[in-house]
Amino acid sequence: MTQKQNPRAVVLCSGGVDSTTVMAMAKKQGFEIYSLSFRYGQRHEIEIAAAERASRFFSVSRHLVLNLDLDKIGGSALTDVIDVPKGRSPKDMEGEIPVTYVPARNTIFLSYALAWAEVLGAADIFIGVNALDYSGYPDCRPDYIAAFESMANLATKAGVEGTKKIKIHAPLLHMTKAEIIKAGFALGVDYSLTHSCYDPLPDGTLCGECDSCILRKKGFDEAGISDGAHKA
Repeated sequence: MTQKQNPRAVVLCSGGVDSTTVMAMAKKQGFEIYSLSFRYGQRHEIEIAAAERASRFFSVSRHLVLNLDLDKIGGSALTDVIDVPKGRSPKDMEGEIPVTYVPARNTIFLSYALAWAEVLGAADIFIGVNALDYSGYPDCRPDYIAAFESMANLATKAGVEGTKKIKIHAPLLHMTKAEIIKAGFALGVDYSLTHSCYDPLPDGTLCGECDSCILRKKGFDEAGISDGAHKA
C-alpha cells in the first residue's frame, strides 16, 4: 500500500521570529516544507544564516535562497544609504510607513513563492506578515494578502485550469509579538536560531536599538519568556 504523501507548502523564511514561527505552524499542520529566502541587497544579510538554521531545524525538503538586486532600486533604509531609525518607542512607530519599508518587497517575494509553488505542485504558501506589529508596512495588511491570493488564482495555470486553489496563509496577521512567541514556544521553536536586527555590525553584533530589536525585546518581555539569543 502506497503511503500518502504530505501536501507541499512554500514557506517564506527570513530567519526571524515571525517566519520561523510560521514554519513551525506549517510543519504542525503536516505540510512538507519548501523554505524560500532572499538575498536582496539587505544590510542585514546575516539573516540568511538564520534562515538556514531554521530550515535545518525543521528538516525542510529544500531551502532555496534566491539573489535579487533590490539595493539597485533602493528607497529603503534596509537596501540604501539611509539611516535605520534607532531608539524609537513602540508608540513612535505607529501611524506612518517607516523608512525600513522595502518597496513592493512582499509582492516580489510572494511572486517568486508562487512560481516555485506551481513547479512543486503546491497550493499553499505561508508568509509571516503581521498587522499588529507597529510596522505600518502596507504589504502586511489583511486586504493585501486577500488581494494577492485572488491574483494568484487568476495568474497561474493551476488556478485557471482549476486543478489547485492557491492559498496564501498568514496565520500571524492578527497576533501580537508576545502571542506569536508564545505560540512558537508551545510548538518547540528554538528562538536562539533566529535573527531580528535591521542594522547589525559586520561581526553580527546586534544594535539593540532599531525597531526590530525593540519590538522583539518587547514581545519576549510581554510573553514572559527569556530571549537569551538576542543580545546586543
